[in-house]
Amino acid sequence: MSLFTHLLLCIFGSGSWVAINGLWVELPHLVPKLPEGWNLPSYLTVIIQLANVGPLLITLLHRFRPGCLSEIPVIYAVLTLGTIACLLFAFLWEKTSVVAGVSHSTAFLVLTFILALVDCTSSVTFLPFMARLPAHYIKTLYFGEGLSGLLPALVALAQGSATQTCTNITSGSITTQSPNITKAFFTHGVLNLTVSPDHIARAPQSQNCHLSANFSPFVYFILLSILMAICLASFFGLTRIAKQWELSEDHLVNQVDLRSFTFQEDSADGSNRDSAMSLPEEKGAPVWSRVQLAFLYIVVAFVNSLTNGVLPSIQAYSCMPYGSLAYHLCSVLGTISHPLVYFLTIFLPETSLLWLGVITAVGTGFGAYNIAMAVLSPCPLLKGSHWGEAIIVISWVLFGSIMSYVKVMTGVHLRKMNHSALLWCGAAIQMGSTFGAVLMFPLVNILHLFKSASGIGLQCPS
Repeated sequence: MSLFTHLLLCIFGSGSWVAINGLWVELPHLVPKLPEGWNLPSYLTVIIQLANVGPLLITLLHRFRPGCLSEIPVIYAVLTLGTIACLLFAFLWEKTSVVAGVSHSTAFLVLTFILALVDCTSSVTFLPFMARLPAHYIKTLYFGEGLSGLLPALVALAQGSATQTCTNITSGSITTQSPNITKAFFTHGVLNLTVSPDHIARAPQSQNCHLSANFSPFVYFILLSILMAICLASFFGLTRIAKQWELSEDHLVNQVDLRSFTFQEDSADGSNRDSAMSLPEEKGAPVWSRVQLAFLYIVVAFVNSLTNGVLPSIQAYSCMPYGSLAYHLCSVLGTISHPLVYFLTIFLPETSLLWLGVITAVGTGFGAYNIAMAVLSPCPLLKGSHWGEAIIVISWVLFGSIMSYVKVMTGVHLRKMNHSALLWCGAAIQMGSTFGAVLMFPLVNILHLFKSASGIGLQCPS
């Protein structure tokens, strides 16, 4: 039963961000076909941040109307909505309409907001639900969350890259070989030439271009909706397990209370005292000071600001100067490392708050190196060297792995407290992610502090 619970939690956890991650990995197939073109990723960034209205509303309700909203019906609602939205994507993603005289993929953008609302809301509902299960299961939830990036990446890998195929046609143009001119005369001051048809030059032109892959975005979104439906089914099974766990806990508490009452009666005459003292007592939640709690929430917000907002915005500037292979390895190995770290934390011991701060500082150091290379673009350190490529890949992988470990450990510490602590942990995740994205958007797209390595005709100093 425990193994089955771990399996359900893995599937359930993958539903946290599988939809939005699925959109990001499919963008190479969508960008050439939608009117927004290469501006589409910036639209997605803004829409995802607007969707934080969902977790904000739930957090405010919890603060001012505690107990009025249960996370179970909310999770059912968002997973069902996500499944339907992914299914609608398959049929409507190419539909466009004219807004203010400009063509936009309105169906795609509206459905993106719905999916973002689903995934953002999961941060303040999935973690509080874990208060209904034993504490050690929360590590499995984080492992499943890591799979939310890996699963759509595997589907996209099976889909293959979008290869542009064009049909070449030719159009005639006048040849410059004068011996082939058969007739020349002036009409109203304009020279008219008659050229032999056998000597007309043919200028090739590329037309009828299309993108080909192993399967279309329609099939991809169908598969994504199936993943969401499986997550919904797994949550149904988890609610039944959580109910059984709560009933067994209530039964145990009732037994302990009954024996304690018997002990109080028997102790009046001094009998049965030793057997009662050996009864197991329920462990209370750890007592954290305000400073310790503030430290945990600051770490949560800070780490998610880096991993979900700051570093993703500049990864291309940090990796592309070292070549497309380095960029590819940073993305792929980083995606694989996250679920691997979440899996290993199941067997690793818990970390004290002191060591949690030290580990966070180490991960921040690798992140700082990645940011520094982005600032130095298009001429970062050791560009053109195999050492430079290896260091940037290792730095990105270690940054993501260490920060993934910190995320799990902060969740484990807060899980020991109460339901409210996990809800505020989800709120801190979204606040940090939003701050990072909002901070980097003007730096990258308005102030242009980072320079692209492509199209620059300068030589980097050796």
